[in-house]
Amino acid sequence: MLTKKQLDLLEFIHKRVQRDGVPPSFDEMKEALQLRSKSGIHRLITALEERGYIRRLAHRARAIEITRLPETLETGGRSGFSPKVIDGEPRRHSRRHGVREGQALRTRGQG
Repeated sequence: MLTKKQLDLLEFIHKRVQRDGVPPSFDEMKEALQLRSKSGIHRLITALEERGYIRRLAHRARAIEITRLPETLETGGRSGFSPKVIDGEPRRHSRRHGVREGQALRTRGQG
């Protein structure tokens, strides 16, 4: 599971590589994510690398390779939400609350 910032950064890198053929610089990533320092980008890059989404080559500038994408980026959608219907019977009122099955509750304002 990725954080929103990690997902945003991975998406930015992916789009930039597709468009230009090379990954963005740390300064470009910092500006795109509106972070104040490159150390924040370094932490995000390290987290993406630890989770297996990217690979970095040592001692080379812009040497970031995307190894896999999360499903949300592969399908082009960002939400990742798909509602699920739960099968089952609705809960019935319990007797400990003083309501019997099939009995209605009276609310204020009713005669």
